[in-house]
Amino acid sequence: MNELKSVTFKPTDILQDPFRIELPEQHLAPFLFNAPHSGRCYTQEFRQSSRLTEAELRSSEDAFVDKLFSKAPECGAPLMAANFPRAYLDLNREPYELDPTMFKEPLPSYAKSSGARVGSGLGTIARIVSERKEIYREKLGLQEGLDRIDSLYKPYHQALRRQMAMTHVEFGYACLIDCHSMPSRVLRNANPSIRPDIILGDRYGTSCHASLTSAAKGILTHLGFKVDMNRPYAGGFITQHYGRPIKGLHALQIEIDRSLYMDEDTLTPVAHFEELVTLFGTFTELLMQSASDAMLPSAAAAE
Repeated sequence: MNELKSVTFKPTDILQDPFRIELPEQHLAPFLFNAPHSGRCYTQEFRQSSRLTEAELRSSEDAFVDKLFSKAPECGAPLMAANFPRAYLDLNREPYELDPTMFKEPLPSYAKSSGARVGSGLGTIARIVSERKEIYREKLGLQEGLDRIDSLYKPYHQALRRQMAMTHVEFGYACLIDCHSMPSRVLRNANPSIRPDIILGDRYGTSCHASLTSAAKGILTHLGFKVDMNRPYAGGFITQHYGRPIKGLHALQIEIDRSLYMDEDTLTPVAHFEELVTLFGTFTELLMQSASDAMLPSAAAAE
């Protein structure tokens, strides 16, 4: 399990290697797996600018989600993952969802400076982590924020769009599985007998063909998970932005209860973590086998 522990990188590492794409030997089905919030590269510069401990900063991570889906390339699908953390830059937001109270200078006119996510401190550059803890000691320079978007956000989404486009060209359609995790406290009031282990988000049926959602839910249920749909996570910016079923572009978000696979206080994997990796590998393989012509652009348009 040592390879799953946090590693501190040098400040230049996130610019030199901001994300990775693990490609299969052969792309066997029109699927792409994405883990935008599992990055754990905390630079010295970022940590010094924060009033929080590294453990507190890491509370916003979808820790180890990239590891849970690490068998995707073996199954024949690319796996894309950020190396920088969500607390530094959130890829599951619009590019310029910025909180004006965070910056020393006024925001540019094109910034989206209002809305629920910005107001709650969870914009493209977050003001808080979980439990509403303020990240920064002082306000950021506007250029620093814009530089993060230019050097990290835009290249990531450019690469993601390219992977989707190549998959679409090769197979006639593309399915993006956007992989996340949720704090167990989100569902602490739910009835234990029906409390979901996993929540699938398809933007209430608008981000992917119904057959993809149905297959994912059926497979996960068969594997022993309790699965719910869209509440409280219907899918974020990535699911909404990349899901265009009528064009043969499908996006489905998956949220996994963190307590299933790690100790949320120490951010360490559970003893049976590798068994879960194998289980999600089985899910990946079976989901890829569920691909059907119903997800082609012409089929989606005809419905």
